[in-house]
Amino acid sequence: MVFPIISGKLKGFTFVEVMVVMAIVALLLTIALPRYFSGLERAKEAILHQDLMTMRDAIDHYHSDKGIYPESLESLVEQKYLRAMPVDPITEQDDTWLIVPLADYSIGVYDIRSGAEGTASDGTEYIDW
Repeated sequence: MVFPIISGKLKGFTFVEVMVVMAIVALLLTIALPRYFSGLERAKEAILHQDLMTMRDAIDHYHSDKGIYPESLESLVEQKYLRAMPVDPITEQDDTWLIVPLADYSIGVYDIRSGAEGTASDGTEYIDW
């Protein structure tokens, strides 16, 4: 690569100019990255709310059709009330869902909760959703 010579000097950026640009980029990243990661957390929480609502709706439809609550979450998939078992976006697994049976019964899926530990951005526990 050939650099043009202007009056005996090479044309290019000085070290100070490069450092100023790097400082500006670093400043912009310190502003943007926290917002990006908090946006990711809010998106995961929104997906968790939607998944819980969808599974609870499927449980209700199963109960309306059959007159009993499903024995397991897998039976919702087998009977085509759900296409597939949703993945908990917080734990990133599909086997951490907590089954809440109907009072006085030890079997059957009356309600569903997330098995994720921790607190959401609104201050509530994931397990309480």
